[in-house]
Amino acid sequence: MVSFKMLVLILTLFLLGGAGASLIKLNGNGYEDVVIAIDPNVPEDEKLIQHIQDMVTEASTYLYGATEKRFYFKAVSILIPETWQKKNEYEEPKLETYKKADIVIEVPNPPGFDVPRTDQFGQCGDKGERIRLTPAIVLGEKLNEYGPQGKILVHEWAHLRWGVFEEYNEEEPFYQHDGRNVPWVIVHMVYACSGGSCSIRNCRTDPKTGKLNKDCMFIPDKVQSEKASIMFMQSIDSVSIWIISL
Repeated sequence: MVSFKMLVLILTLFLLGGAGASLIKLNGNGYEDVVIAIDPNVPEDEKLIQHIQDMVTEASTYLYGATEKRFYFKAVSILIPETWQKKNEYEEPKLETYKKADIVIEVPNPPGFDVPRTDQFGQCGDKGERIRLTPAIVLGEKLNEYGPQGKILVHEWAHLRWGVFEEYNEEEPFYQHDGRNVPWVIVHMVYACSGGSCSIRNCRTDPKTGKLNKDCMFIPDKVQSEKASIMFMQSIDSVSIWIISL
C-alpha cells in the first residue's frame, strides 16, 4: 500500500529562462520531478498555492485508484513568480524552470475561457507537451462544468503522459444508428437526462438527412453508477476509471 504522505511539494521562485525538456521520471510507482508553474501574469493569490497543493494530493489518490494502484504523484515542485511576495519556506529552483513546466496555471485567453486542456500535437499514444489550467479551475470555481480539481488533473495527465484522446466529439455530438440519433457516449450505461433535472437543448431533426442540428446538446444526468470513463466526463461523481486499464 502506498503512503501518500510520501508526496513532496516544493515551493520555489523562478525566472523565465532555461531549456524546455520535462524532468518527469517514474521512480517505482511514483512520479517525481513534476513541475507546476504559475504564470507571471496571474495576480498574486496565496490561496492559489494551497489549492494547487490540494489538487495534486487529491489527484494522486485518484490516479492511484484509476490505475489499479500502479501510479501516484510522489514529488512535485510548484514554481512561483519571482514578483510574488517571498517567504521563508520558498526554495531556490535547481533544475526547474518555467519552460520545463509540465503544468502551467495561466490567465484564461480569451477571458472566461477556462477549459482545461493539454497541448497535444501527435498521434494517439504520443505524449503531450503541457497541461494548461486557469486559476478558476484550480480554485474550484468550475466544479459544475468540469468536476473536482484532482479529477481534472488526472484527465489531463492521461493526455500528457500516455497520449490518450478524448472520448467525446464536440463537433459531431450525435451519430445515427438504426435510424435514431444517438449521443457519442463511450459507455451505454451513462444515461441521458431524465425527469425535470435537465434536457436535450435546441434540438431539431433535418428532414432530409435525419440528423440533429449542430446546436443540439446532450446533457447526461449527473446521478450515475457507471465508473467509466475518465476521458468522457470526469465531472460525474461515479466516474473513476478508464475503459482499458493502463
